[in-house]
Amino acid sequence: MKKVGYLMTDAISQQPREPQAEPALKKVELGFVGVGWIGRSRLQALADSGLTEIAAVTDPDRASIEACRKIAPNARVVGSLRELLAQDLDGVVIATPSALHAEQSIEALNSGFAVFCQKPLGRNAGEVKRVVEAARRADRLLGVDLSYRWTRAASTLREVVQSGRIGRVFNVDLVFHNAYGPDKPWFYDLRLAGGGCVIDLGVHLVDLALWVLGFPEIVKTSSRLYNRGVLLRRNSAAVEDFATAQLLTAENATVAVQCSWNLHAGCDAVIAARFYGERGAVVFENVNGSFYDFFSRLHNGTKSVSLAEPPDAWSGRAAVEWARKLQSGPRFNGEAKEHIAVAQILDSIYGRDDRHGGIHNVEIDEFFDKFEDASLAFVYEDETSEGEKSNFNKLVRRDEQ
Repeated sequence: MKKVGYLMTDAISQQPREPQAEPALKKVELGFVGVGWIGRSRLQALADSGLTEIAAVTDPDRASIEACRKIAPNARVVGSLRELLAQDLDGVVIATPSALHAEQSIEALNSGFAVFCQKPLGRNAGEVKRVVEAARRADRLLGVDLSYRWTRAASTLREVVQSGRIGRVFNVDLVFHNAYGPDKPWFYDLRLAGGGCVIDLGVHLVDLALWVLGFPEIVKTSSRLYNRGVLLRRNSAAVEDFATAQLLTAENATVAVQCSWNLHAGCDAVIAARFYGERGAVVFENVNGSFYDFFSRLHNGTKSVSLAEPPDAWSGRAAVEWARKLQSGPRFNGEAKEHIAVAQILDSIYGRDDRHGGIHNVEIDEFFDKFEDASLAFVYEDETSEGEKSNFNKLVRRDEQ
């Protein structure tokens, strides 16, 4: 494993020397596990940052590897995670299906590497706890791609709340409605995904609310989950495509959460977080249904002041900031424990404990066998209504095509 730190200066001279500029930090060498759409997006951001060298990649899909070569032509292509962990690296970026996140993260951490993982870090709080404990035990940096924290609109909103400018926050309203659904069948399998729209989209909302409020204690949770308009019973094998939940903090603030896939939203997406305080309010919202453009505003009575507006190239910022921290040193950061708090709330929304929730380990080979006879099909939406490329797609049954 490589050591991350400052470049060495040249040999000590007997002659006095002019003061030298502080030496630059060396680039960190990274390996990528999974270079599909989201993996390549983060790879591109990290390659463009100037902080990293993309040293090695692995993915079972040859088309993804060929697309990756265009971004990182010098990266070594290896056949497995185990081969990748045998490389001389500083950190590992994981962008594989959700069922593999926890085990792959733990394996990389136990091998002495810092890890940046796609969300969710685990399919339930039990898995997340195991990953965080592995990071603490290995004393290695752990990051998770909860990317909305890193939008300029969200960070300015948080600064206002944390400053006390709007007083005590007593109500939070969070929404993520998506007119499309995920484009991989495993998202619709509880064992492989850990849940539906809550663990896919709601995780962003819960994380954003807790992060802005300073991670308050949640003392009560209530929720209702639906699949195609039908209320799901607890422990149902189906995953939800619509969810509504309410959280109560120890300070008696209420946090309302709604999220969905394939909703008749009237636009590509409705994404919003509104924080109401005693002396004002702050809001975070997407622009005209966009998945990418956000603004934040400060409200006081009928007045509204802009805090942040697009454009803002934020999508790879979480990964880049993780790499920046890694460049300064690979040691464990206690902020990783925040991921456990988020996962525990998701478990409470699902009405399950954090031991296993009926979810068990899955090997990667299962993903190539499981859906050969699937009754689900996808009607691909190559572009959003704004003309942007989308990785979300309409889900239908084969007999409905």
